[in-house]
Amino acid sequence: MQNRRSFLAGAAVSATVARSAVGANDRIRLAIIGAGNRGSYVGGVFTDFPDVELVAVCDVFQPTREQVAAKLGEKGSNRPEAVADYRRVLERRDVDAVLIATPDHWHGPLVIAASEAGKDCYCEKPLSNSIEVGQKMREAVRRHKRVAQIGLQQRSWDHFQDNAKRVQTGMLGKVVHAECVYQGNYTRPEGEPTVPPTGLDWDLFQGPAERRPYTAMRQRSWRAFYDYSGGTLLDWGTHLTDVAHWYLGVQEPLTCSASGQYTRVAPQPAQLPDSMVVTWQYPQFVMTYSNCVRQTPGFDGQGNYFLGNLGWLQVNRTGYRYQPNTGRGAPPPQFQPVSQSFPYVGGPSDHAHVRNFLDCVRSRQDPVVNVDTGFYSTLPTLLGVLAVRNGRTYSWDGQRAVAV
Repeated sequence: MQNRRSFLAGAAVSATVARSAVGANDRIRLAIIGAGNRGSYVGGVFTDFPDVELVAVCDVFQPTREQVAAKLGEKGSNRPEAVADYRRVLERRDVDAVLIATPDHWHGPLVIAASEAGKDCYCEKPLSNSIEVGQKMREAVRRHKRVAQIGLQQRSWDHFQDNAKRVQTGMLGKVVHAECVYQGNYTRPEGEPTVPPTGLDWDLFQGPAERRPYTAMRQRSWRAFYDYSGGTLLDWGTHLTDVAHWYLGVQEPLTCSASGQYTRVAPQPAQLPDSMVVTWQYPQFVMTYSNCVRQTPGFDGQGNYFLGNLGWLQVNRTGYRYQPNTGRGAPPPQFQPVSQSFPYVGGPSDHAHVRNFLDCVRSRQDPVVNVDTGFYSTLPTLLGVLAVRNGRTYSWDGQRAVAV
């Protein structure tokens, strides 16, 4: 059985493997690493573009990799190879780029290894489940001159872009509070260890994480566990903190504090609490995260809120609404209430985000959410996970988290 150290040592594929040229007929040759629900979906977005050729689908679970390879292979002229070990993918000279949609603890080793192997990468958010690993990812991408897009696709969504302009052109005046709200949690009783299902390489799933006995909860709800992720805070929270950073033109918080409690289940020491409140201090405003949503009939209460001295704005994936303040400090008359809601349809933004990456693979320009933006958008939630887990306040000194 391979141990954690051997996985980390094996994560770096030889840097002598050069990036191959774009494939025949000027197509970008893609491999998927991590073919679960998200990897299968985003892989399908990639293969919607005629200049993409899917050559390999890699996953630690045999049924998943074989089913996705067969499904996506029907869209093209060839059937991609189903591969168990990512190292076999990165050795291939017929791979130009990889889609990384694994559990979060694998993002760092895979982006680093892909960069060293000369592959560009589209990596799902969050950037990593570790600040230190995130810094190493930035260094590897830049040193090897790779194109890396992080899957914070709200930056490619029309109404998110429109509302960024509203905030940045002063509709709210001075913003003093940014609220990040997402309802839900992944915390559940883990259950007893069992034998892994046939076809699952449990050692390879754990990879750089500590070795644990197999439980179905760890495989299916890995986002709940500190070993692999950071609950809804790291998952959905990173989308929210990214929008706040984007709209308000900031990069990093000064401090982070948090409180968390197990309110629906008995304490689960290996998992994040199911109720959390996180607060970040920035030079000009404060930002909070909560996984408790106020009820607002007729409009989804989740998303980003920006509270300014002239009014407030909420934006999420199903719409936005703006309300000017009244009385003293009211905005000019041209600022009228705005509200628009619509069904959630993510396809256009997903396609735009992938298209931006593909164009940058060709132009060698930075994509919409490059590795540095991905790091700083993930940083608040990584600080939040530390604060919740350890019951401490943390400051950020520009390079590392410091317990206060």
